[in-house]
Amino acid sequence: MKVILSTLNAKYIHTSLAIRLLKAYSDHEFDIQLAEYTIKDPAMNIVSDLFNKKPDVVGFSCYIWNIEETLKVVEILKKVMPEVTIVLGGPEVSYDTEYWMNRARHVDFIVMGEGEEVFHRLLQELSGERKFHFVYGIAYRKDQEVVIMPGHPKSDLNTLPSPHRFQEDIPNLGKRIVYFETSRGCPFNCQFCLSSIEVGVRYYDIERVKSDILYLISNGAKIIKFLDRTFNINRAYAMEMFQFLIENHQGCIFQFEITADIMRPEVLEYLAENAPPGIFRFEIGVQSTNDATNELVKRRQNFTKLTRTVTTIKNSGKIDQHLDLIAGLPEENYESFRQTFNDVFELGPEELQLGFLKMLRGTGLRNDAKKYNYTYMDHAPYEILGNDVLPFSDIVRLKRLEDVLEKYWNAHRMDNTLNYLMKHEFDSPFDFFQDFGNYWEEQGWQRIGHQLEDLFTRLQSFLDYRGMKRPEVVMGLMQLDYFLGHKYKPRKIWWETRVDKDRRSAHFKALIERADQVSGDFANLGVQDRELQKFAVVEELPFPLHKVLGDEPISGTENENTLLIVLYQQNDAEVPVFYTLPLLETAVLE
Repeated sequence: MKVILSTLNAKYIHTSLAIRLLKAYSDHEFDIQLAEYTIKDPAMNIVSDLFNKKPDVVGFSCYIWNIEETLKVVEILKKVMPEVTIVLGGPEVSYDTEYWMNRARHVDFIVMGEGEEVFHRLLQELSGERKFHFVYGIAYRKDQEVVIMPGHPKSDLNTLPSPHRFQEDIPNLGKRIVYFETSRGCPFNCQFCLSSIEVGVRYYDIERVKSDILYLISNGAKIIKFLDRTFNINRAYAMEMFQFLIENHQGCIFQFEITADIMRPEVLEYLAENAPPGIFRFEIGVQSTNDATNELVKRRQNFTKLTRTVTTIKNSGKIDQHLDLIAGLPEENYESFRQTFNDVFELGPEELQLGFLKMLRGTGLRNDAKKYNYTYMDHAPYEILGNDVLPFSDIVRLKRLEDVLEKYWNAHRMDNTLNYLMKHEFDSPFDFFQDFGNYWEEQGWQRIGHQLEDLFTRLQSFLDYRGMKRPEVVMGLMQLDYFLGHKYKPRKIWWETRVDKDRRSAHFKALIERADQVSGDFANLGVQDRELQKFAVVEELPFPLHKVLGDEPISGTENENTLLIVLYQQNDAEVPVFYTLPLLETAVLE
């Protein structure tokens, strides 16, 4: 019996841990192959590939991001291979299972919950006596009726074989994200999350975890993302793992979901002192800072302690932080969410993701949807369309904000400019992104693509339309960010420069003669005129740039114009460096 385990990942770079866990548990007894696709692949291409593999059984791992595309594949596959047995599993079909069996008539079986042991028993019956009423944890059809068996007990994790040792995965370990779990379950009871349904947390033996990670790193893994719902819930386990990863990372990057308000000070201190910059990335679900909202969804959160953790980590400069918000939670209206957004943005995360509540099957909030007058999409991803305090019109507004938040802040296209705008030109970060998002949609830009230059010119268009207190400062910061956004000297600029060819040549000549006045680092480079012409740009700015970057007040009356020098491709640097010099000191340069 030939078995194909498949899934449709959101992107090619992603991999499926689920199907590897199933294969690892059963491939000693059955011929099991893996076949991963993406939700962007045409259904016919997927079906053709599976058809050519000639399987007897095809199992699909199902989630909210792939269920609809998976069902399209299943329908076609069953038409061209009516004899094939189709099995679905995964969190999306583990709840409301009878609904899925009735909707997807081409599906023969559904595996509910943890699948390793259940799927193995199902394969044994498919290849044997086919007594499916002996298999706990499945749904199947008998005489056109849907039969749902009782659930299967949870597995002892340390009896499960490693899913990380397949030879066929080795060539791609450095090209894709490796998903890894050290535990299952969550100690919290957030009513919007599927993890709240399982009580308690189970752990893999830590020495086994270390062995698998060493194997992955030694075979070229570059990014390992831990799927644990709260990686730091067990302080001793987390501390030992952090220490192990710091000592053995070999350049690999590790991503974790942590609960920030329970992070112990000694762990924070250890990470601040010992974590190499760039190898850890923390994802922190804040969701809301509204205490009443958090109480309604049974979410325990101490925002004061969370702030301490996020601030300590940020000040260390070692770890990037990705903070999550959810719009649409109970009793969180537009103004309340504005406060949540500003509270969290003030923490200065490297990324701030604005998500919209999804009414997942099996969650308490979906069961209580009528209590808050929720309307939501009938099909995955079940995103809300409104509730009693957040109408659809407000959701549409927040969607506009999200769009420019992703394009500008999370993409880090112009950090210097945005930080200045949000502090000095707008009432709050929320108001900047909302106003810009509204303007973006009014111009119809959401329907067309953009290059890097377009992001600058569109922001400039918005700011000109709105008006600014210090337009010359904003323009200068945009010029700086544009230069810093290129690894190599840009071929063109999008503004009218103050520096013509002769003036630029004079600046370059004088900078070489007075290199020590620019900075010691600049002088140590020892660049000559021709190198500077080739690898550097200069721009005159009508304000003291160093004061603005240092958040010092400027009166607007001082004559402290700035000469900006940006240097590219020196000493194999991956990013450009910039220097500033008061233009008064360079008057004789002319």
